[in-house]
Amino acid sequence: MIKHTSYFDDKVQSLGFATDTKPASVGVMAAGEYRFGTEAAERMEVITGALTVLLPGQSNWETFSAGQGFDVPENSHFDLKVTTNTAYLCTYG
Repeated sequence: MIKHTSYFDDKVQSLGFATDTKPASVGVMAAGEYRFGTEAAERMEVITGALTVLLPGQSNWETFSAGQGFDVPENSHFDLKVTTNTAYLCTYG
């Protein structure tokens, strides 16, 4: 089944689905600044565009471009700065 989710006044939209091994979502973020919380560990991969991320426990922002990704631990949060429309794939667990 596919589940549509919208966040931040529709500036972030995702489609959730089940892969053969893990739950996942694919989505698009418009330019803006966002904070996301996690329940499960997440692997976020940038498909197009770029995400500038402040990961839990870090003091420096890091930018990830198309083809790059980062991991976020369970039960935490991370901050994003998005300067251009960006597509992503996120897997959970």
